[in-house]
Amino acid sequence: MRLNAFLARAGVASRRKADDLVKEGRVTVNGEPGRLNTVVGAHDVVAVDGKEVARQQLAYVLLHKPRGVVTTASDPQGRPTVVDLVAREARVVPVGRLDIDTTGALLLTNDGPLAHRLSHPRYGIEKVYEVEVEAEPDAGALRRLAEGVELEDGVTAPARVRLLGPRRLELVLHEGRNRQVKRMCAAVGYPVVRLHRSRYAGLALGGLRPGQWRELEPDEVQALRGRPEA
Repeated sequence: MRLNAFLARAGVASRRKADDLVKEGRVTVNGEPGRLNTVVGAHDVVAVDGKEVARQQLAYVLLHKPRGVVTTASDPQGRPTVVDLVAREARVVPVGRLDIDTTGALLLTNDGPLAHRLSHPRYGIEKVYEVEVEAEPDAGALRRLAEGVELEDGVTAPARVRLLGPRRLELVLHEGRNRQVKRMCAAVGYPVVRLHRSRYAGLALGGLRPGQWRELEPDEVQALRGRPEA
């Protein structure tokens, strides 16, 4: 993996700050100065300021994100972050984003390749949302949501939609555009009041309350990787 990803996984710094450490000449790989394009292998020794960086085990966490928490590793405004909620030795970072006022299932991991796979549009990872809107949607609005909505960045892919109540609906997407659910609902005339992601990539919250998290089971990790457990 690239040097900045190794340092981020080890909990030294974010990838961006890890790049700064490399540029400042504070990182070595096997005793030689590290470079931004350095790739770290299984037997390479990485050090920061002369101190060897210990490798961390891969970790996978499902968090029930509460309202008022930002989906970043750190926040310049000092707001609470999802990483603050996950108290564990191995540092994990969120896969994708949920808005500060959106609740629900959020995966955090230090497995860079898996995070990239889950975030890539090619794989069409399923996301299930429970949406409360300002008024009861009519049949035309539901049809447009299902067939595709014209947004400023193009028409959305087909989605599954069903009513859960007078002003509540379930929306199942396989895209990951920025603020997509809110933009889709606003485009058909029904702005979102509350938004909750109940499932992500097949992972359900179960009994997790807002702010609680759990480690993924081995079979869940293998399912995310797209192959059965060995």
